[in-house]
Amino acid sequence: MTRSSDTGAAPWRARLAERLLQQEPSGDPAQALIAGLTPEESAGFRHLLPLNLARAAVLVPIVDRPEGPSVLLTQRAAHLKHHAGQVSFPGGRMEPHDADTWSAALREAHEEIGLPRERVQLAGYLADHIVISGFVVTPVVGIVAPEIELHVDRTEVEDVFEVPLAYVLDPANHVRRERSFGGRTITSWDLPWEGRHIWGATAGMLLTLYRALELP
Repeated sequence: MTRSSDTGAAPWRARLAERLLQQEPSGDPAQALIAGLTPEESAGFRHLLPLNLARAAVLVPIVDRPEGPSVLLTQRAAHLKHHAGQVSFPGGRMEPHDADTWSAALREAHEEIGLPRERVQLAGYLADHIVISGFVVTPVVGIVAPEIELHVDRTEVEDVFEVPLAYVLDPANHVRRERSFGGRTITSWDLPWEGRHIWGATAGMLLTLYRALELP
């Protein structure tokens, strides 16, 4: 397992090392966040969700570009059964042979977009998130070297694109939405980017990243 080094790190990398979870979350649905909600808000809605959920992992790839870091995202293929056409992170269900969520996230990223494992360094973890398709998902944050050549699996992924990390961390770009959940109204946040609509679990994980890095 390769971790990013704090020595001589750019401010954003030092903040990642300081603010992210350094131990893999437990995968316990009773402790997981509902996408887009704070821990306190999630606690008020968690009883509406089943506790028997499968485990999954996604890679939150932050590309270390000279002009500034960016978050790599995918747009899922339109024919998929779950979350068709939505913006997402590379990832999926954990398999029995996966040693941990880091291994699962790297495997899925390699399968979906051809991201070479050796070009990714582990930065840390975000809290587990529950998604409505029946999973408790561990977002694993990795720092990606910019010199990469991707090979996209078009059966799963329609497109790959990047959003500047500075854009994600600017609250002016977070669009408030009211949605119905369990007969109640909840406030969530979307991130529009160059004609794309980032919402749902992916936007929720990005908001968790924002809270981890920007809030005291």
